Parts: sequence; C-alpha cells; structure tokens
Amino acid sequence: MFFDLLALLWAPFLMCLVLTGIHAYLGVHVLAREVVFVDIALAQIAALGATAAFLVGFDLDTWQSYACGLGATVAGALVLAVTRTRERHVSQEAVIGVVYAVSSAGAVLLADRAPHGVEHVRAMLVGNLLAVQASDVVKVALLYAVVGALHWACRRPFFLISTDPDAAFAAGWRVRWWDFLFYASFGVVVTSSVRIGGVLLVFSYLIVPALAGVALGRTVRAKLLIGWAFGTLVSVLGVVASAALDLPTGATVVCMFGATLLAFWAFRR
Repeated sequence: MFFDLLALLWAPFLMCLVLTGIHAYLGVHVLAREVVFVDIALAQIAALGATAAFLVGFDLDTWQSYACGLGATVAGALVLAVTRTRERHVSQEAVIGVVYAVSSAGAVLLADRAPHGVEHVRAMLVGNLLAVQASDVVKVALLYAVVGALHWACRRPFFLISTDPDAAFAAGWRVRWWDFLFYASFGVVVTSSVRIGGVLLVFSYLIVPALAGVALGRTVRAKLLIGWAFGTLVSVLGVVASAALDLPTGATVVCMFGATLLAFWAFRR
C-alpha cells in the first residue's frame, strides 16, 4: 500500500523539485534585498486576482484565472519598483506588509461574495499538489526555464541591485526599471506556483532553502547548490511522510521545512 502511494506521488515530487530549482535561486535575491515577505505578498496578490476571476465564474485551473492572477501580480511588481528609492525614508518591507494586508483583505471580501468562497481561499493557501500530472510538470518546468534564462542574461544588474544597490545607483543603472523586470518575472513564477502548491508552500520553497544556502555558503554558487540540496532533501522527506502517514502533501512539505530547519539550527548550535 505504501509503495502504491509513492507511485502516485512521483509527479508531485518532480513538481517539488521544479519549485526548488527556481525558488531557491529567487530566495537568494530576496534575502540579499532584505524583503523576505515579498514572495508571500506577490503570492497573495496573485490569489486576489484569481479570486476575482473565480467570483465572475472562472475556475482556478482556467487560463482566465491565470491571466487575472498574473495581471494583478505585474501591477504589484510595478508598485514595488516605484516605491524603491535610493534614500530609504521608509522601509520597503513596510510597503510589502501593507500590500500583503490589503490584498489578503481584498481576497476575503471577494470570496465572501462567491459561492464556495471558503473552499477557494483554502485552495489558494495550501494548493492541490496531489492533482499535479506529468504534463503539468513539463509545462511549468519549461516556463521556469524561460524565466531562468532571462535571469541569467540579466544576472549582472540583478545581483548588483540585490547585493549593493548604492553601487547600482552610482553606476547609472536604471534601478527602478530593473526592479520592475525582476519583480515581474518573479510574479510569473509566483502566479504559476500558487496555482499548484498554494501561498504557504511557495513561501517555504522561497525562503527556507535559500536561508540554508546563505547560512553555509560564501559564494553565490555555493549558496545555490546548498539551497537546491536542502530543498530536494525536504521534498523527499515531505513526500515520503505524506505517503506513510496519509497526510496532505503540500501541508506536510511545509511542516517538514519547519522541522528540518529547526534540526539544522540545533545541529549548527
């Protein structure tokens, strides 16, 4: 019985590896920029757009729902780029907190007017990882490969702005434009990931592997390799625990991230 469950979970497991690949990389940027909650804010904005589409009759897995979520996320990326200034009179993390709170409240208000709105909000939080098929893995992997290629081509301004924004301003880079491109591509990833794993799983894949990489690695390559290894390990543990204990896969992986990070901290101590 246990091995039968594992056989059914191979596609969700491969999706977890895909999520690890792109989110661990983006997490390194997020930690360097000190905007830890930007992912969950953009994820919640995507959920707000998808909830608006749900209110007018489009299911979560339709292209109309995806388009609404992506449009809302790009608008959020524009807000984050515009509020970035050279002299920080107000922390951008405060702006991100306001964006998250307003988008969360907006999603609740829209869901309150939609049939089965509570179930929709729950789906946006925890996702439906078990419903992933092999075709979904291929499509998402190709999309993330395109985003990864964009980031590789733009790696110099992206990493400079993340690690030393003052130098980027001094060098004459158009920081707000590059910020918008970064957050918009970030939004494409988040919008796709939220439909699969939900807001909580996406946030976990973004922050926890990158946190392990930053704690142990000194170079960007080392941070990425450690983050990818950590995310892969937790994905294996989470999927196996989900199959063995008959638990929801997405929530199990999120809890496994917390437990593994705690064990990692205890080992470091």
